[in-house]
Amino acid sequence: MVRAKSEERRGEIVRAALEVIAERGYRGASLGSVAERVGLTQQGLLHYFPTKEALLVAVLEERDRWDTGGGSRASAETWRLDLLAALVEYNAMRPGIVQTFSALLGESVTEGHPARAFFTERYAQVRGEMAALLRAEFGELLPSGLTPEQAAPLLTAVMDGLQYQWLLAPESVDMPAAFRSFLTLLRGPGA
Repeated sequence: MVRAKSEERRGEIVRAALEVIAERGYRGASLGSVAERVGLTQQGLLHYFPTKEALLVAVLEERDRWDTGGGSRASAETWRLDLLAALVEYNAMRPGIVQTFSALLGESVTEGHPARAFFTERYAQVRGEMAALLRAEFGELLPSGLTPEQAAPLLTAVMDGLQYQWLLAPESVDMPAAFRSFLTLLRGPGA
């Protein structure tokens, strides 16, 4: 019972941190502001997350769990191109989460950022998953002649790049439709 309460409290803190980071960015978010949002002192928050960096990683891991239906990162066998399209549609319904992820991704490219290792590892894993997905869908060569390993970083870049464009101009960029158009390019003529 105590463990369940502790996990529930950790979940509240992570959700509050996500909101604060979405509003202020990682560098502008403080442990005090997160603690205040969940009715704790900063010292009380440190009982659950000993550092701001630990809380940030928990926020990023939680975001990935939401994308994969509650589990850990999806395996290559579970992803298909149509499921990626569904994920893009789902993301279009939750701009706050996408904005937080995008802001943290942008900040993480700076040397010494606490999320840099998380994103570096995440992208290596995602590229591998996308290559496996493309291999399952097309075999060793896509209709364009690219290998799955050549196309995987492009697929990943399109997904994240569309998020940035959509966040900046949601009335001009239909993220799900643009992604479906990209899938048409991947599948080639007559698909």
